[in-house]
Amino acid sequence: MNRTIHADAAPAPVGAYPHARRVGDLLFLSGIGPRIPGSDAIPGNEHDADGRLIRYDIAAQCRQVFANVRGVLEAAGARWEDLVDVTVYLTDMERDFATYNRIWAEHFTTAQPCRTTLGISALPTPIAIELKCIAWVGRINSLEDY
Repeated sequence: MNRTIHADAAPAPVGAYPHARRVGDLLFLSGIGPRIPGSDAIPGNEHDADGRLIRYDIAAQCRQVFANVRGVLEAAGARWEDLVDVTVYLTDMERDFATYNRIWAEHFTTAQPCRTTLGISALPTPIAIELKCIAWVGRINSLEDY
């Protein structure tokens, strides 16, 4: 089985790619950021009069990105607990890691996926965090089951 997933509960992708693709018993999520579904607003971002980003709230972005990942998982018939591997991209590791790590711990209390966190210089939109996830969906026989 090789199917693409598009989730109404997640923000539209910023390029020509699906929210996720299921291949066999694995679900591969494209990079998911913290944009708010339907509006593309980024929680906690503040801009100056010229539209330049002057401040962001990493806690607000962490909470929204986790909600967006959950929306994609649910659209595929998967659960939060099905996540097995998460790669996290932070644009300011030094400033944001402690807050992100605390919020991560609030969301992953029992089933904890493997995790890699990378500090990078930029993302395609003015966001401070993006997640790339893999989930195990072997318990779901087919996408038509939900």
